Amino acid sequence: MDSLLEIQRQTHEEIERFDRALYAVLSRPSLDQETNLQNEHKAFQILSRITARATALNTLYEDEAARNAESEALSAQGKASDLSEFYSRLVKIQEHYSKYPDSTPGGGFELELASFLGELGLEDEDYDEEDPIALLFSGEESYGRYLDLYSNHTAFSNIKNVGKRPTYLQYLDLLIAAQSQPVHSDLSKEARFTKDYENYIKELHTYLLSFVKKSQPLHDVESEQQRADEEFKKKWDANELPGWEADKPKTDANGGAGIWCAACQKHYSKQTVYDGHLTSKRHIKASQKQATSDAPPVNPNGKDVPETQTNLSSHPSSATNRLLNSAYYTHLTTSLLATLAPVLNETKSNVERKFSLTAREREQELSEKAQPPPPPANTEGTAEEDEDEEERIYNPLKLPLGWDGKPIPYWLYKLHGLGVEYKCEICSDHVYMGRKNFDRHFQESRHAFGMRALGLPNTKHFHEITRIEDALALADKLKQEGRNEIFEQETMEELEDDEGNVYNRKTYEDLKKQGII
Repeated sequence: MDSLLEIQRQTHEEIERFDRALYAVLSRPSLDQETNLQNEHKAFQILSRITARATALNTLYEDEAARNAESEALSAQGKASDLSEFYSRLVKIQEHYSKYPDSTPGGGFELELASFLGELGLEDEDYDEEDPIALLFSGEESYGRYLDLYSNHTAFSNIKNVGKRPTYLQYLDLLIAAQSQPVHSDLSKEARFTKDYENYIKELHTYLLSFVKKSQPLHDVESEQQRADEEFKKKWDANELPGWEADKPKTDANGGAGIWCAACQKHYSKQTVYDGHLTSKRHIKASQKQATSDAPPVNPNGKDVPETQTNLSSHPSSATNRLLNSAYYTHLTTSLLATLAPVLNETKSNVERKFSLTAREREQELSEKAQPPPPPANTEGTAEEDEDEEERIYNPLKLPLGWDGKPIPYWLYKLHGLGVEYKCEICSDHVYMGRKNFDRHFQESRHAFGMRALGLPNTKHFHEITRIEDALALADKLKQEGRNEIFEQETMEELEDDEGNVYNRKTYEDLKKQGII
């Protein structure tokens, strides 16, 4: 069961089946925001598993020694009749299935694949599984539709030298403006160089990055951040970052910020000041103490400066390090805000809408959100149930169906005489059930068409006549009695001219031939 070739084959099979599952998930219709986001998260998890298996498969292919040893063990070159390796592996397989008779090849994989496709059968129909995607978002984020920046707005308002504190809508406008310029570029230098701004911009970047990963799992935000990181390195080294050019401290030829005295543990901005302090008693005493001590010179900040994510050269000054971090995270946050521009606009619209609601309307909206959504309608199951109900209708007497699709009561069937058949030969032997339907059909188009086909008028004289012979005999009898008016179609049919005058057919045709009408 631990054959290298079998592991490779099984990995190939799992990758192929994951590909099919990925296609099935992405081809599902996006009914709403929740369904679309759930499908994207499932697709992201499937892609992660495909990547992990592809990496493991590549490692197996690179191990040529193990593959050659496996091939030689199976081929048994020079011993064509030696099947000991085959039988030993066969015994292992038989022992495995005798010990675990209910096991299936890749049993855990089958369950994993079924969970992505939603094919897990639950015995308890009342079991309500909690949506794991909904737990990733807060109530304000509304399943990834909006941003929840209230805590960041509070942190921004508490920054020193920030000036007039903006409202939440004004703060959103500041972030939306990052599409055309670096975020908070209009903020004063005194505010941007503070520790509060550094903490604020780090927290904002962390939140926006996590929100993009939650709301857009298929978006390659890591690659965008990596490109922004490389762009920041080039612009920082070239001193081309907008708003940060003149803010970098001047360095000496050795790359240090000013002149550092290891004995006094102090920076000096000018050479003359540094030369003047060399003859001071404090410097001489500190130099003697350093000469007798074996400890290395202490860092200027009293502690090791942590490396930034840009892997740039270390900066001994805490102010310089803070400036670098602020500029770095400001640049990365600007890139994230450009990606989240549509979400920011939706967030602003939602906040404006909430401001226009009354307290009662807000409470009603919150109560509606707290209620669990109705279960999706299973149209297939409903159609099958309807078909089953139609099939289960018990109608041994073959009674007519009523307006509700069910047989009418038997007493009503007898009352209307629906069990009596009336056959009309003039209507091509059509059968009418019940006296009421039979009487009504003499004025319907079917019977009138049959009478015109016989050349007879559909008048009251032929009522109750259903046989063709009887209708023709009655017509001859009426003709012999002098009632020719019923056959004079030309005088019976009336036509109307353009002016509204009414004529019989013969008169109308005569006047039309003469050109009078």
